[in-house]
Amino acid sequence: MTYKAAIFDLDGTLLNTIEDLHASVNYALRTNGFPEVTIEETTSNVGNGVRQLVHRSLPMGTPEDAQEQVLLTFKAHYSRNFCQKTAPYEGVTQMLHAISAAGMYRAVVSNKPDAAVQSLVAEFFPGLFNAVAGERDGVRRKPAPDTVNEVMSALGVTPDECVYVGDSEVDVETAANAKTACVCVSWGYRSVTALKDAGAKVIVGTTGELADALLD
Repeated sequence: MTYKAAIFDLDGTLLNTIEDLHASVNYALRTNGFPEVTIEETTSNVGNGVRQLVHRSLPMGTPEDAQEQVLLTFKAHYSRNFCQKTAPYEGVTQMLHAISAAGMYRAVVSNKPDAAVQSLVAEFFPGLFNAVAGERDGVRRKPAPDTVNEVMSALGVTPDECVYVGDSEVDVETAANAKTACVCVSWGYRSVTALKDAGAKVIVGTTGELADALLD
């Protein structure tokens, strides 16, 4: 079917953000006296928001007050350094232009803090999205459907008119909870095996394949 709207995850789907996230995680850990983590560990830890990213990066049993301090340090550092090495994946911008030319609405829903999401989208994709939503206080983050529902309402579309595009098990679950179709990309932070194990039915390996899947 032809969808009216495509709603995208950000990290690992549109943007490769892992090096900047990893640098800020290790800065926060190091500054607060904790051991640093590998980039592979950071990659496996992303997907559920920055609080969970920090929690998973800390040793088990770390007191809550220490976790909060590391989180604050991470947020402050990342807010100043989120564009050091971050860049769109190859072909993403062209894919967005293609679906825009076809008349499809484009939106971003991310578990990254809303201010960072807005800044990254404005920096790398100016004018290419109709709606953008990140994590905000009082709004449940993915895999809860709240932000996806909010975006669909803003666009005036229904779940059966939308497809959610992501790179992780969180995104598969988000699409299921929001009752939208789902397309997963294999270039992000989870393996094809992990995506299949999460229940992904459609997995694409290039942005050209993604455009075809969205416009089919």
